[in-house]
Amino acid sequence: MSYNFKEIEQKWQNIWEDKKIYKTDDFKDNKYYCLEMFPYPSGKLHMGHVRNYSIGDVIARFKRMMGYNVLHPMGWDAFGLPAENAAIKHNIPPAKWTAQNIANMKSQLKKLGLSYDWDRELAACDPSYYKWTQWIFLKLYEHGKCYRKAAAVNWCPSCATVLANEQVIEAECERCGTEVEQREMEQWFFKITDYADRLLDDLEELKGWPEKVKIMQKNWIGRSTGAEIIFKVSGIDEEIRVFTTRPDTVFGVSYMVLAPEHPLVERLIENAEHRQEIVEFVRKARNMSSRDRTLSTEKEGVFTGAYCINPANNEHVPILIANYVLMDYGTGAVMGVPAHDQRDFEFAVKYKLPIKIVIQPEGEDWSQKELTQAYAEEGVLINSAEFSGMHNKEAAEKITEWLAEKGLAKKAVTYRLRDWLISRQRYWGTPIPIIYCENCGILPVPEEQLPVLLPLDVKFKPSGKSPLLDCPEFLHTKCHKCGGDAKRETDTMDTFIDSSWYYIRYTSASETDKPWDIEKANRWMNVDQYIGGVEHAILHLLYSRFLTKFFYDIGMLEHKEPFENLLTQGMVLKDGAKMSKSKGNVVSPEDIVDRYGADTARLFILFAAPPERDLEWSDKGVEGCHRFLNRVWRLYDLLLDKEILLADKKSLNEKGLSEYDAGLRRAVHRTIKKVTEDVDKRFNFNTAISAVMELINYIYGYADKVPKKDRNKAVVKEALETIALLLAPFAPHIAEELWEKLGYTESVHCQKWPSYDESAIKEKMITIAVQINSRVRARISIPADISTEEMKERVLNEPQVQKLLDGKEIVKLIPVPGKLINIVVK
Repeated sequence: MSYNFKEIEQKWQNIWEDKKIYKTDDFKDNKYYCLEMFPYPSGKLHMGHVRNYSIGDVIARFKRMMGYNVLHPMGWDAFGLPAENAAIKHNIPPAKWTAQNIANMKSQLKKLGLSYDWDRELAACDPSYYKWTQWIFLKLYEHGKCYRKAAAVNWCPSCATVLANEQVIEAECERCGTEVEQREMEQWFFKITDYADRLLDDLEELKGWPEKVKIMQKNWIGRSTGAEIIFKVSGIDEEIRVFTTRPDTVFGVSYMVLAPEHPLVERLIENAEHRQEIVEFVRKARNMSSRDRTLSTEKEGVFTGAYCINPANNEHVPILIANYVLMDYGTGAVMGVPAHDQRDFEFAVKYKLPIKIVIQPEGEDWSQKELTQAYAEEGVLINSAEFSGMHNKEAAEKITEWLAEKGLAKKAVTYRLRDWLISRQRYWGTPIPIIYCENCGILPVPEEQLPVLLPLDVKFKPSGKSPLLDCPEFLHTKCHKCGGDAKRETDTMDTFIDSSWYYIRYTSASETDKPWDIEKANRWMNVDQYIGGVEHAILHLLYSRFLTKFFYDIGMLEHKEPFENLLTQGMVLKDGAKMSKSKGNVVSPEDIVDRYGADTARLFILFAAPPERDLEWSDKGVEGCHRFLNRVWRLYDLLLDKEILLADKKSLNEKGLSEYDAGLRRAVHRTIKKVTEDVDKRFNFNTAISAVMELINYIYGYADKVPKKDRNKAVVKEALETIALLLAPFAPHIAEELWEKLGYTESVHCQKWPSYDESAIKEKMITIAVQINSRVRARISIPADISTEEMKERVLNEPQVQKLLDGKEIVKLIPVPGKLINIVVK
């Protein structure tokens, strides 16, 4: 019988589903929670999905066979902008489009043979889920971690609607091409900044996270320690507060720059000579994105006509407005020290502002020096009154204390992290459970009235304006407090909220009275292994950590961190580039599964590269994996017979085995050890699969050398069983079929992972001669059954041989297996 993968894979997928063999028991001990980041239901899986889910499935299946009670669920991050775009483009309701995509992708996932507990399936767009997303909003509001304030949004004046950042292309609306403006609107925020120190400090506890991810989060939080210094505005009763990490340079301040949004701007320019020019500069700067202002755009500024007083030396310094200063970072004001900051230096040169050196290298005299670039290194102070001659690190402390005594400074800590803006002026998202009453003001919706349902029968307009604004049955409601007329909030929540707590919902996905069963959540959490792309290193993972800490604080969870271990898999590339339709290098998982089978697709994606590295797609590699599975299949046809099936492994006696049988058993147990360690300790799936391939080669060699009548049936049976068990996590369908061929009726995935016998691994040693230019110079011991390549490697790594070869060039190696090796040198 040939390897009919289509028939085999469909057969076992049906059996798994009928028997629910992956359904998780909440009450068994020895828990292991394995989770891949749930996907947005775009409609079709891509190879990145296949890689992510194959990695997770290997871990889940392996841990299950190792005796763990494994939770391995799947769901859908189902709210988001693409559904709205599809609604406008194809005139199909987002709910219908999303449901169709979920059905299609679920079918694809099942065809990959993934071991999910589908009874725990969830979708963020389902009212039974977003009811609890709304409940989380109310809890944050109740505990003072949610508030409303004015914030800038992208506004298209032509479409008369707010745009997501993704809809702004080179400062223009992607729909109509109109220049996008920045407008201030009242929006909702979560106070993630209240958790900044904990989010930063607790990174040290995440021993199972990649260092690069922790560094990215650390930089995003951006804790800076320094001083807040007060510069009084000349001529008016106002002051500018500046945060700086370099108070040691305050004597070198030669200008002040404000963000265009700074509240003092209007006051400072009211009598300015070129007021209209300044107003136009401010308008243009405010319409730029934060990214453009800080990274890609040329640094520009305009003089306000006003001055402030340097508190260190009472010098009057000009106040400018600059496009690179952001109001939501620090205080919205930056003191310009061009001699000791490169950005300030370039800005000062451009606008002909003074450059005053206040730090010089130790042992040098820079009193007459002219800089060609900023000096940002350590040194000693000059031109700094009584602090001159002091090392700058010491001076930073002393100057802060000196100014603090005058009431002009204080020690301060600031963060790059900003509060989480969660309002979205979109339709397809979780409605924010807030009403606005003419009499009572802003009120949270009572818990008993949740969920606030998203209306499904809505009409989309080409402008992209949210249909909730034109949906009177949603918009108009009654105030639960006074009974008067009220309006609902029409913004929906950022979809990152949906994905920041779903991992807890899986622990009791059918719970109706609360977001999760606390006992079950505490039993399963935290996630033992989380798997996903490094692109989620900051926002998704940081938001999840924030909400988990909040749940801990309010007694809903015993754990302070959501994910114990994190694996960030690399991308799948083709022709050296990330797969994309625009590049024309997309490989369809459906096509690969249809042509070669799911086991082949999985095996290649796991074998081609270590999981954390990028993977280069190879059609030849896929064909090679398919040939390997066919070779495994033929091996069973070659070796398996009635005598093998009836053989009793308990009768194995190591001492009574022939050299060949002992060699086979040694190869089997070495492979068990190698695969176990590669999967369990290192996630080196590629080398684990390679080890199984080598074992298959060894068994074929054994079959060629040993006549059927001379083979130890129990050793052969052990080898065939081991192959099925070792392949089970990687190629689950063929492993099931091979296990059934061996006469077993219970699933291979319910078996115990094989253990290796240390005594079987012990090698028979022989002594060989080491010749150098045909003269015997040493004798060493090596295992009797190692390959020629291993023999060469062992000899060259032997210290006494390395000493003999010191300073010589190896021309070639001539091995005589079992006897000697001649090393030709010059």
